[in-house]
Amino acid sequence: MARTQVTRGAGLLAAAAVLLAVMAASIAVGAKDIPLDQVWHGLFHYSGTDDDVVVRELRLPRTVLGLVVGAALGLAGAAMQALTRNPLADPGLLGVNAGAAAAVVTGISFFGVTSPGAYVWFALAGAAAVSVLVYAIGGSRSATPVRLALAGTAVTALLQGWSSAVQLTDSVALDRMRFWQVGSLASADMATVRRVVPFLAVGAVLAFAAARPLNAIALGDDTARALGTRLTGTRVAVTAAITLLCGAATAACGPIVFIGLMVPHMVRGITGPDMRWTLPYAAVLSPVLLLGSDVLGRLLTRPAELQVGIVTAIVGGPVFIALARRSRTAEL
Repeated sequence: MARTQVTRGAGLLAAAAVLLAVMAASIAVGAKDIPLDQVWHGLFHYSGTDDDVVVRELRLPRTVLGLVVGAALGLAGAAMQALTRNPLADPGLLGVNAGAAAAVVTGISFFGVTSPGAYVWFALAGAAAVSVLVYAIGGSRSATPVRLALAGTAVTALLQGWSSAVQLTDSVALDRMRFWQVGSLASADMATVRRVVPFLAVGAVLAFAAARPLNAIALGDDTARALGTRLTGTRVAVTAAITLLCGAATAACGPIVFIGLMVPHMVRGITGPDMRWTLPYAAVLSPVLLLGSDVLGRLLTRPAELQVGIVTAIVGGPVFIALARRSRTAEL
C-alpha cells in the first residue's frame, strides 16, 4: 500500500512537470514564436517591448485561464462520473452547459448584453438555476443518479431548443453567440480570470471535500448508508460543486467538450477508483489537454488559429467512441 501511494505521488509530480512544460509552450508558441528567455523577461522583467506585451498582456492571461478552466472541467467530470456511477458521464449531463448558454443568448437578445465580462454573470446564473431545476425534477431528497441524469437530459433538450430559436430569430444574438459557443481562450484577460476564480475555488473545495463520500457511494447506496455517508447531503454538495466548476468554466470561455469526459476516465486507469487520487490527477492533467489543444490549434492554421473547442471536439470524438466500445466490450 505504501509503495502504491508513493508511486501515485510520484506520478502526480510528473504530471505537474508536464503541465508546467505545456504552460511554457502556451506562452511561447503562437502566430509569432517567442524564445523562452524572452518569455522569462516578459514575465519577470517587463520593459514594454513588443514581445513583453505579447507575453504579459495576451498569452499569460490565456494560459492562466486555460489552467483554471481545464482544472475545473477535470474536477467536474470526475465528480460527475462518480456521482452518477457512470464512467462515460459528462459534466454537461446535469444541463449546466445548456443553462449557461441559454442564459447568455437570452442576455444578448433581450437585455442587450455585449461585454464578455457580462456573459460570465448570465452564464453563472443560468447554470445555477438549471442545477436547482434539475435537482427538483429529479426528486430533491429522493433524487438518484438515474433520475438526475434523465432530468438533466430533458432540461438540456428544452434549453437547446430555446437557444436555437432565439438565435434563428435574432441575427445579432446569432453573430455574437457563434464566437462564444464554439469554446475559445483567445479573448482571455485577467479580469475574466478574477471574476471566475472565486467560484472555481469554492467548487474545487466542495469536490475535494466529497472525495471520501463519493468513494462510499461508488459501492452502492445501501453500503454507503451503512458506512455513515449522508447521501442527500453528498449529492447536493457534489451537484453544487459541478455547477460552480462547470458553470464558471463555461462562462469564461464558452462550452468546451470532452475535457471532463476523457481525462477523468483515463486517470482512473492510473489511480484506480479512489477519488482522493482521481481528483488531483484530473485537476492537473485536464489543463494539460486543454492547453495542449490550444497550442495545437495555433500551430495547425498559423498565422490564424483553430479555436480550442473545435480541437477538443475533433480529438475527443474518436476517443469517446473508443471508450464507449471498450466499455461495451467489458460488459459483454
